[in-house]
Amino acid sequence: MENKDIKYVIFDFDGTIADSGGIAFNAINRMSEKHGFDKLDWAQIDKLRSMTVKERSKYMGVPLYKMPFIAPEFYSYYKEEMIDMGINEGIRELLNKLNEAGYKLAVISSNSEHNIKEFFAKKDIKLFKDIICSKRLFSKDKIVNKFLKHKKLKPSEVIYIGDETRDIEACKKSGIKIIWVDWGLDMREAAEVMNPNYMVSKTEEIYKIIKSLGG
Repeated sequence: MENKDIKYVIFDFDGTIADSGGIAFNAINRMSEKHGFDKLDWAQIDKLRSMTVKERSKYMGVPLYKMPFIAPEFYSYYKEEMIDMGINEGIRELLNKLNEAGYKLAVISSNSEHNIKEFFAKKDIKLFKDIICSKRLFSKDKIVNKFLKHKKLKPSEVIYIGDETRDIEACKKSGIKIIWVDWGLDMREAAEVMNPNYMVSKTEEIYKIIKSLGG
């Protein structure tokens, strides 16, 4: 097999691989009364998707500093509804193509490792070499840096696939390329301001970009 510049393809989980928007919406509403923020209406979703994390926090009445502390509770509600969660269109085929082409696959997420492994087991997905999770919602770049160091990888040997502006920010801090996907949480207008390396709306585009970077 030929050597490639890109050795690892790292995926975000929620929104990028898993079609988790509906479950996240339900989990937030279940937590609203306990934590004193207004319940969401589905009609508000596009407005929220166009906001930054800080803007969403203010809009929902949840102080930004509280978000990391309530995240574990969010993911516990999330776990209860995972049976209904689907995989985004074209992702399974993309993972198979990347694996067959010799790329190693990893997940870096702020979801729990248990939730992710349970989802992969239910969907019969066995291709990921590494699943790295962190309770730090806003320090994904530090997790990426630890991953690079542990695997003895250069930033140029890794590419990240994600759907949030915070993914773009983390990749810029870590010096790795990112392919931002438009089927997840954040809207294109919000992502464009962050100037990601690539923006796609179809999984087929991801494979073409990665192949163009290697060999």
